[in-house]
Amino acid sequence: MEKYDHNKIEPKWQKEWAEKGIYKTREDTGKPKCYVLDMFPYPSGDGLHVGHPKGYIATDIYSRYKQMSGFNILHPMGWDAFGLPAENYAIKNKIHPRVAVEKNITRFKKQLSIIGFNYDWSREINTTDPEYYKWTQWIFLKLLEKGLAYQSNEPVNWCPSCQTVLANEDLEDGRCERCGSEVEKRPMRQWVLKITAYADRLLADLEGLNWPRSIKESQKNWIGRSEGAEIEFAIVGQEKKIKVFTTRADTLFGVTYVILAPEHPFVLEQILNPKSEIQNKSEVEKYLNEAKNKTEIERTVESREKTGVVLEGVMVINPANGEQVPVWVADYVLAHYGTGAVMAVPVHDERDRQFAKKYDLPIVGRSLVDKNEITEKFGQKKVTYKLRDWVFSRQRYWGEPIPVIHCEKCGVVPVPEKNLPVKLPEVEFYEPTGTGESPLTAIAEWVKVSCPKCGGVAKRETNTMPQWAGSSWYYLRYLDPQNKAAMVDKQKEKHWSPVDFYVGGAEHATRHLIYARFWHKFLFDIGVVNYPEPFARLQNVGLIMAEDGRKMSKRYGNVINPDDVIKNYGADTLRLYEMFMGPFDQAIAWSTERMIGPRRFLEKVWKLQEKMSVGESGFVWSTTIKKVSEDIEAMKFNTAVSTLMIAVGMMEKAKINRTDFEILLKLLAPFTPHLTEELWYELGNVDSIHTTAWPEYEENKLEKKEGIIIVQVNGVKRDSMVVTAGKTKEEIEKIALSKALIAKWLDGKKIKKTIYVHNKIINFVV
Repeated sequence: MEKYDHNKIEPKWQKEWAEKGIYKTREDTGKPKCYVLDMFPYPSGDGLHVGHPKGYIATDIYSRYKQMSGFNILHPMGWDAFGLPAENYAIKNKIHPRVAVEKNITRFKKQLSIIGFNYDWSREINTTDPEYYKWTQWIFLKLLEKGLAYQSNEPVNWCPSCQTVLANEDLEDGRCERCGSEVEKRPMRQWVLKITAYADRLLADLEGLNWPRSIKESQKNWIGRSEGAEIEFAIVGQEKKIKVFTTRADTLFGVTYVILAPEHPFVLEQILNPKSEIQNKSEVEKYLNEAKNKTEIERTVESREKTGVVLEGVMVINPANGEQVPVWVADYVLAHYGTGAVMAVPVHDERDRQFAKKYDLPIVGRSLVDKNEITEKFGQKKVTYKLRDWVFSRQRYWGEPIPVIHCEKCGVVPVPEKNLPVKLPEVEFYEPTGTGESPLTAIAEWVKVSCPKCGGVAKRETNTMPQWAGSSWYYLRYLDPQNKAAMVDKQKEKHWSPVDFYVGGAEHATRHLIYARFWHKFLFDIGVVNYPEPFARLQNVGLIMAEDGRKMSKRYGNVINPDDVIKNYGADTLRLYEMFMGPFDQAIAWSTERMIGPRRFLEKVWKLQEKMSVGESGFVWSTTIKKVSEDIEAMKFNTAVSTLMIAVGMMEKAKINRTDFEILLKLLAPFTPHLTEELWYELGNVDSIHTTAWPEYEENKLEKKEGIIIVQVNGVKRDSMVVTAGKTKEEIEKIALSKALIAKWLDGKKIKKTIYVHNKIINFVV
């Protein structure tokens, strides 16, 4: 028998599968569908490291299992190639982003191909393809048409390093998620999408999704729905009122001061007003300038000591009791949450109490009143959200052009649908300008156009879309990637949607998932899709850390290249090891040394072909089949592999026939597709093992589970025993009476009755 040689076997079958189109998705097969999807990657210039394929291996195993179980599978792959990562890489390496993306995709595809995935590459998509982003632009126009896309000039997050506006979701602890720079607040013209219009639906529909609880909670917290009331406090000596938002209207009688955010319109108006009643204007201005340099995280973190400044000369009236209370400015109040003004009740709120003690403000004990009766008398019910509208424009080159035209006469005019896509022009220089304008502003022949409405001179929009635009709907294009008349055929979408199983990193818990759900619900509202949610089941991937316990990074020099691992150990060993490392959703450190175990296991499987004999087998498969099947469904790949290892160990010692060996190969096929395909054909089979039926188990042949039963005499525990499930009361009584300790306690006594609690207790009453 030849030695197991992965370098010979694996390329052979990868070539064979590609030539035969074994993984091409068939439409209308009459089988139930199963749409399995990976969060598609940004093709970085560094290529894959061994941590990247973990999720891809899992979906490959799951989709192969489902196909063998009788499902028609859709398992596609594509590229999320627009945005800052690709552009920054191109700038660093002094090449055009398009060239960089094409080069990186070629590299990624080569790496993915040698791992042996069952992707249907005929459905490959690329967000930078004009035939793809034509439909991204089409969706934007529909959002604009429905009033869900609008221009704003409010202060936004500006990254001085990336030199572009960022959405709140692009920040981590007040810093740019991409480069780590501290962001600034700048008033700038930008396009915004009204995601807040869908806040309630985004929140309510989470309950029906088969998602990890942690991801659901993350989405709930990001949306941040609060029910409360808006109550007006009249300003003494003025006709104006300050409107506060509170979730505790019942504490209104305990208000001893009101706090405004530094950005509150009343504060800014008073600072600019030469006749302002504020007596300490210079002190307030100093505080406002200091607040500008702090991030929202710094301002709101619970552990930070609260600071503020009183507006001397300004008092407001508590509407509940007519008392005058002072007005303060404090940076822990945010302008975009509620009304940017809060009523402080130190006796009922710890944060207010700390602030009051620091500045020697009154803490008045007042009884609570009915929340609804206050609300009704002094204010009105209000629901607020932490979620902000999605800042959608970027002042960079490498992104989808926003399909609108600016006309001095007509204002904002949508590009006619027949003129889509608005293609990104080829440029020699694409570096960010740093002025708040996109590099596209310098391309006069592209910017200058005629107004589609009046025919006059007009200009194109030069801001581009963020990276998240193309990834907010890509899962739909896989269903119908060649369609030139529509983004997706309605019947194909109805057949394949929603995504049955979506696998990816937890870092997308807020951004990608909440954006995609928003766009999908909008597409549902306008009749493009048939279902209100895109992803029925979601599973997180636990990180694979480097051997030193840190995240793999070129900076640390701890990156493991999968190409090297595959050359030395084989793709099947890599696949098996990554699934066997530990629970799929938990982080774990890589160990090249530990790959030896999975490799030896595969060599044992290879040698089993010598053990086959003709005749009856003493091997019982039902329990193993059931366990492996259930573990794959539950993404418990490590225990599925462990079960297979136990089975192989038993087969080495038992008499096995061809049927036994074929069952083993089928159970292993999703995990190690190359090895099993080779051995399958060695047995004389002519069709791929991956097109065969998954083994079935027989209920009556399942091994009985063991359980512990407590044995009592007169209600006192005297012993315990391990018994297999399914035994009758009489059988259990017989076993208990045979135990020496029980016989001792029953010696010379008469059993009056026997009490049996199923699978738990048997009690002899004497």
